[in-house]
Amino acid sequence: MATPRKLTVTDAHLAEALAGRAYLLFDGGMGTLVQAAGLHTVHEVPDLLNLTHPEAIVAIQRQYVEAGADCITTNTFNTNRLKLANAGATVAEVYAAAAANARAAGAPLVAGDIGPTGALLEPLGALTFDEAFDIFSEQACAAEAAGCDLIVVETMADLLEAKAAVLAAVESTTLPVFATMTFGEDGRTFLGTTPAIAATTLSALGASAVGLNCSLGPTELAPLVGELAPHDRALVMAQPNAGLPRIQDGETVFDVGPNEFAQAMEAILDAGATVIGGCCGTTPDHIAALRALIDARPLPAVASVSVPARTSVASSATAVSAGSASSRAAWGSKASRRASRRPASPTCVIVLPSR
Repeated sequence: MATPRKLTVTDAHLAEALAGRAYLLFDGGMGTLVQAAGLHTVHEVPDLLNLTHPEAIVAIQRQYVEAGADCITTNTFNTNRLKLANAGATVAEVYAAAAANARAAGAPLVAGDIGPTGALLEPLGALTFDEAFDIFSEQACAAEAAGCDLIVVETMADLLEAKAAVLAAVESTTLPVFATMTFGEDGRTFLGTTPAIAATTLSALGASAVGLNCSLGPTELAPLVGELAPHDRALVMAQPNAGLPRIQDGETVFDVGPNEFAQAMEAILDAGATVIGGCCGTTPDHIAALRALIDARPLPAVASVSVPARTSVASSATAVSAGSASSRAAWGSKASRRASRRPASPTCVIVLPSR
């Protein structure tokens, strides 16, 4: 059996959350408030606002701190070498500024945010797996050097890209790595990955939390969390949009208000999520409503549940839980992390209990 990865965790609440004994509340939408502040057209890469308009980013993030968020996500969704190629700033510089802004806002915890590269991986595009791994490794190292408490890989639609990002963060840093993928109304990513496949694969690669974000509102996301949770040997994470987006007067709007959002999130908590927050369209008011919700609930159910060891296996098409069968060792030779990086091979992984 592989030696468990040793994490650098210096915050007591984060340690409790990682052990499944506390909820962890993330912030909500950044783009929503950047647009409201009239700053969305300042730069082609909005992350540069960390350098040119730090006071605006701090003001936005402070609203989430005051709403009760435990963790503030850095404004670095687009901060990779591909998107910054002609921006006049390096990945390290943007992450350093972004983390400093979050700290200045009073963030109890800072999550170094990593979004998709914006390029398709082979065979659909020209970006190789190893190139993607190197891009994400640079981001993860920059986040750790900037003093982030954890890394969140988010809004992934391609499981192969998500694997590259999680592996890069796990292998390049000692920080906890959280990962979320985005799913459509059909319950799959645009490349066909199901929540069960995502959970089986990413939690086995070392992610401390695996879940879903964006695209859907909490009502639509709840059944997908129910599909993901039984296959997830990490914490379950969910950051829905404020409902399904629609276009009004040429702009994207969301219709689910804070109270309705919090009420719908109860089903997501009941399904096993202990790491929650908001995505597009959510505001500090939505996060304040979530704060009140989890403060009124007992400790997460997982705190008192002994989760049995079992073997789960996933390919690009399906995920299967084999229970606690003694065949776990037979799968072992096929489940090394490096072997699973071969794009042509099916993803075959062992999932062991994390708590």
